Amino acid sequence: MRMGKEPILNQSRKKMNRYQSFLIIFSITILFSLKSEYYSQPLSNSNNSPNFIFILADDQGWNGTSVQIMNSEPLSKSDYHYTPNLEKLAKRGIRFSNAYASAPVCAPSRYSIQFGKTPARLSLIRVGMNTSHINHEEFVSIPKALKKINNEYVAAHFGKWGIGSTPKTLGYDDSDGPTKNKDGGFVNDRTQWNHVSLEDPKNIFSLTQKAVDFMEKNSNEKKPFYLQISHYAVHASIQSKEETFLKQAKKPLGAQHINPGFAAMTEDLDEGLGIILDKIKELGIEDNTYVIYMSDNGSVPNIPGAKKYTKSYNYPLRRGKWDALEGGLRVPLIIAGPGIENGNESKVPVSGSDILPTIKDLAGKNNFKLNEIDGGSFKSILLDPSKLKVKREVDGIFFHVPYKNGIALKRPHSAVRKGDFKLVKFQDNGELFLYNITTDKKESRNLISQNPKKTKELEKLLMNYLKKVHAPKWQEGITWKSLPLSEINSNY
Repeated sequence: MRMGKEPILNQSRKKMNRYQSFLIIFSITILFSLKSEYYSQPLSNSNNSPNFIFILADDQGWNGTSVQIMNSEPLSKSDYHYTPNLEKLAKRGIRFSNAYASAPVCAPSRYSIQFGKTPARLSLIRVGMNTSHINHEEFVSIPKALKKINNEYVAAHFGKWGIGSTPKTLGYDDSDGPTKNKDGGFVNDRTQWNHVSLEDPKNIFSLTQKAVDFMEKNSNEKKPFYLQISHYAVHASIQSKEETFLKQAKKPLGAQHINPGFAAMTEDLDEGLGIILDKIKELGIEDNTYVIYMSDNGSVPNIPGAKKYTKSYNYPLRRGKWDALEGGLRVPLIIAGPGIENGNESKVPVSGSDILPTIKDLAGKNNFKLNEIDGGSFKSILLDPSKLKVKREVDGIFFHVPYKNGIALKRPHSAVRKGDFKLVKFQDNGELFLYNITTDKKESRNLISQNPKKTKELEKLLMNYLKKVHAPKWQEGITWKSLPLSEINSNY
């Protein structure tokens, strides 16, 4: 046998073996790659649906905390109140310096948060209204939206409900029921401004304990949850722990915020927030939990019984609770959670109506639409603060206060914010005020004569909107209390 060249058959077999080995190695590599990619993606089960904790303060002004909400405005934080836990939340989240409550009073604002609709569209524009015209059962609320995305979601509401129907009707699995101000110790007389020391002021710590128990239970059961803690603080009556009050009373008063009891109540509320944040960390759910902190409307303009004040409690914003001016509407809004960079500020105007669509977007993939809402999702801003727009079905943020209020402006009025400008229209005589809010947050310079074109544009926008949603229409003598809307029969 000749030994020179290797037989062709053997050469072919070796090539084939090498080729097969390559195919096997290549296939294994691809499989591992796909497996790795698969497990690196969020799985569509309950463990990967984010949790939401929404903490709603009552009557806390834009500058009612020690967080400077707006980088360019030193007066956007209190000169006396101390909220170190909210400061921590802000450092790991985003502040919205142009965040608005949907109304300058609680019930309409709270409705708007749940349903993503303005009080004008809901025809629910003041406290104490008959709510029989609202379809509580059929409207999509925050819990109902989340359960459409993942039916494993569990929802709870603890604290002040303050609206019609019940939390259960809106999809909450656990709650304190249809509670009101009086359940938080409110007494509607002059004594509400006198400080009282209690171990559990405004139920802050008992509410927080319920929240902690709920978080722990659902985390252990690996259930995604929505938790809303609607505090009775810092609404009157003024209550705090005695030690907090004594601590605040020793501090020098601010030039603007000057009530030790109110400051102590604010700090106790912040302590409740701290307990929640510590529990999130202890449970190991920080990376999968969004924490949203907001107020239902601005602070009262001043606290009776304090020493003589020279500025509104909301200064540099004008007036306060009960009015659709900046002091009554602009509120703290701070959000932290997965994908949100630390310590940012967004100047984009957002409102309470935007909360529902934003939570819906953050909760995961979904293909259902929220119908006839006024809010839009600001998820893109949360994940990238350079984004400058919230897409809404309606063009602007609308406010509607069509009744005379003996406490505040005492005149029926409506307003719209679009871009840099805000128009306020008084309904008793048609008087108009146009403000550039970015340069004049005090609302001190009426620009209607300098900018008639913008005035006409925004007035038309406002009136067309009120007509489109058949908003309640002011008439002399109408208080909008008690009687069903059908009996009052006054709409645009």
